[in-house]
Amino acid sequence: MHRLAALPGASSDDIAAFIEQVPAEVLLLTSADTDLLTLEALLQAEPQLLGADLRGLNLAALGHPAVIDHYLATTVSQARIVLVRLLGGRGHWSYGLERLRHWAESGTDRQLLVLAGTAEEEEALAALGTADSDLSVALARCLRIGGPLNTRLLLQSLADLLRGQVPPLPRPEPLPDPSPHDWRDEGGDRIGVIAYRALWQAGDLGLITALLEQLRQQGLCPRTLWVSGLRDGAVQQGVIDLLRRERVEAVLCCTSFASVHFEEASLGAPLWEALQVPVLQLLSSSQPRQRWQASSIGLCPTDLTLQVALPELDGRITTRIGAFKECVSSSTQLGSALLRYCPDQERLAWVAQLAAAWIRLRCTAAPQRRIALVLANYPTRNGRLANGVGLDTPASTAAMLGWLAAAGYALEGPLPATGEGLIQSLLAGLSNDPESSHRPALTHLPLALYRQWYATLPAAGRQRLEAVWGPPEQDAAVVRGPGGGLGFPIRGVGYGAVVVLIQPERGYDRDPSLSYHSPDLPPTHAYLAQYLWLRQSFGAHAVVHVGKHGNLEWLPGKGLGLSADCFPEWALGPLPHLYPFIVNDPGEGSQAKRRSQAVILDHLTPPLGRAGLYGDLQRLEVLLDEY
Repeated sequence: MHRLAALPGASSDDIAAFIEQVPAEVLLLTSADTDLLTLEALLQAEPQLLGADLRGLNLAALGHPAVIDHYLATTVSQARIVLVRLLGGRGHWSYGLERLRHWAESGTDRQLLVLAGTAEEEEALAALGTADSDLSVALARCLRIGGPLNTRLLLQSLADLLRGQVPPLPRPEPLPDPSPHDWRDEGGDRIGVIAYRALWQAGDLGLITALLEQLRQQGLCPRTLWVSGLRDGAVQQGVIDLLRRERVEAVLCCTSFASVHFEEASLGAPLWEALQVPVLQLLSSSQPRQRWQASSIGLCPTDLTLQVALPELDGRITTRIGAFKECVSSSTQLGSALLRYCPDQERLAWVAQLAAAWIRLRCTAAPQRRIALVLANYPTRNGRLANGVGLDTPASTAAMLGWLAAAGYALEGPLPATGEGLIQSLLAGLSNDPESSHRPALTHLPLALYRQWYATLPAAGRQRLEAVWGPPEQDAAVVRGPGGGLGFPIRGVGYGAVVVLIQPERGYDRDPSLSYHSPDLPPTHAYLAQYLWLRQSFGAHAVVHVGKHGNLEWLPGKGLGLSADCFPEWALGPLPHLYPFIVNDPGEGSQAKRRSQAVILDHLTPPLGRAGLYGDLQRLEVLLDEY
């Protein structure tokens, strides 16, 4: 037995809830809520424009085959024209298209129009309908440009079809693309913001208004551009010209998809390469905030594909969810819920802080930059220190120190010439190995400072952590520092403006193989204290985790679209993060990108060679051969 949706188009936890609407001669089924918002505003102003009843619905409400079949039997069966607009190819709604084609062919006075949301799909999708393909392509272009004028052209063409007339091919009214929005004469480093023009045309401005306010609170000067999309070469050039002229230091992108086609991704992203600035990706959830809060995944599969996986082809830095789709009203004329983006101020503030941190890194001269290099240690024995997969991590880190010194970073003290020299320097101090407890720490983070920060964290997360490890003062790592005060020891070696740290262990008195990737084990207070020290006390401009892989990206929390309760965010905060990572493991690299805002720097797999023997074993082999 299936439940009937109380309001067609409203978000529901039941994907098989049946949809019924009051029958109408024309149905418009679309992937874009902005189409419905624009239609509602236009029909409010001109209710007789179509001359017939019109119902509208987001295709997300028709995701289950049983729901589609019921909708066809109850609502579509009495329609004369059905218009479908897809933001994607045929596969995005294949069963629905198949059933609508059967409906159109099995009766008289029935017409099906299939419109593409992207230029590359317009011919293929138009051919699936029963109306003239040229008309469908022209109407698709009207909706892609959008706005009241072009939506009026769509309704006029549908009115002609209802009267049995052949409508003239509409000529879409062009609009500036890109188009500046809310540019102010104000100080601060400039940051480009790119968003879909359809939001402006539909009056759905809550997200962008809140985002710009958060950026300004960080002392930044936003330069927002409305665009139809980022695949068109002319639009890309317009974006490049405007943002170059404004000398932006970073770009915050609010659009889905990539700026390049999938098959061309290996050639690079010309749009972003021309600007040569960090590009961050703001996420927007197509689901309500309540569903995100209850989810361990964070984003639905469609959002993951369109807003994370595809933008990663451009090399964009994944951030957080800035807004959620909520049902704010309903339309009597369309018989559907009307959804808008409702901004999340706290998440937007975090994104603005991350953008400001990348700009701070970019605008700080090398001699003033402070960098933290973090080495993995799994299991937590000295013999497994700096154990990156497929990477000579000690030698690579020693080389990085030399490169940073040559680039003008303010390094101090004798630098290790080799990886072995670096390891000896690390082992001379405190490490995660219990046998090193008598050795000195690099420094200490005062317990009082940690507790002051810890008190600002969400209560639910603190309760979860303390259920395992107790309050901060009971952490097993707390010791008295040189000054006599209690604090957390910091493990590593300092070289002036660059510090090399040993990543803390995940837990105490546990099998490391069980704790390292544990999805539900909170980090210890000492773990969080070391990352707090590198962010606040040391004042790092960026952190570099050297080699696959550390354990920060495996801390408990949502899979992506993290919240303020997620432990990776507690540890790292809104800090620029770079991660040299072996190229043959994109799955675990994606974990770091999506859960710890990492920029992955791929390195090749090492060449294969004969391992052979060494040391005493090699000498024994020689003796055996001689014998």
